[in-house]
Amino acid sequence: MTIAILEVLELAFSYRTRKGLLPILENINFKVDGMEFISIIGPSGCGKSTLLRIIAGLEKPLKGKVILMGEEVREPSPKISMIFQDLALFPWLTALENVELALLHKKLPKDLRRKIAKKWLELVGLAGFEDYYPGELSGGMRQRVAIARALAADPIVLLMDEPFRGLDSITAEGLRYEIHNLIFNEESSVKSVVMVSHNLEEVVELSDRVIILGGRPAKVIADVRIDLPRPRTPRDQEFQDYLDKLYTLLSSSRLG
Repeated sequence: MTIAILEVLELAFSYRTRKGLLPILENINFKVDGMEFISIIGPSGCGKSTLLRIIAGLEKPLKGKVILMGEEVREPSPKISMIFQDLALFPWLTALENVELALLHKKLPKDLRRKIAKKWLELVGLAGFEDYYPGELSGGMRQRVAIARALAADPIVLLMDEPFRGLDSITAEGLRYEIHNLIFNEESSVKSVVMVSHNLEEVVELSDRVIILGGRPAKVIADVRIDLPRPRTPRDQEFQDYLDKLYTLLSSSRLG
């Protein structure tokens, strides 16, 4: 029997407004197994990013819980790394220094910390750019710094909130092609990935399963397994069939 790396159990969340509680998420349930890449899709404003923040321990649910390898997530954990929509790189720090931030909690000697950070920048293709500031790097390069920082922390679960949103299509396509191997390689501690996205093509390209949220408050309306070999190309008919299936489910979720 496969033991889930991550479990989301009967999760509910509401925002507090001047008129009272506004329900956003209701009875969200799913599991993520080892070496699984899960994507979450749904209408804009349905609570996808909020769900990711709850999994990360950055928001507290109204009820329900998140379980990581048998332990409840109640606060941010070094076992979970998150890549935010805006990348959250510090502009006054170099690429190397930004990656080193992920290692501060380990209390490592400075030389070892720097060595690990350099290794991850090299693995994401940024050898030679260690001393560049974020403002001196392209969008794709900044994204690679964010990925290197997230992986340098040795997380078990990697969360990504629309990680390719700010990139041009060519850069995004190239990075998507590489990212699965960047995350699931022998140097990485990552066992599972959960990504939020609005881009169905990148969802089919990267995911093992897709969770579709719909309704108000949002619930899980479908859990679709993407059974395609890698690498995947949008030119394949099976790829297009999955796109059509997800589009149909997503369209119905907007009506729910």
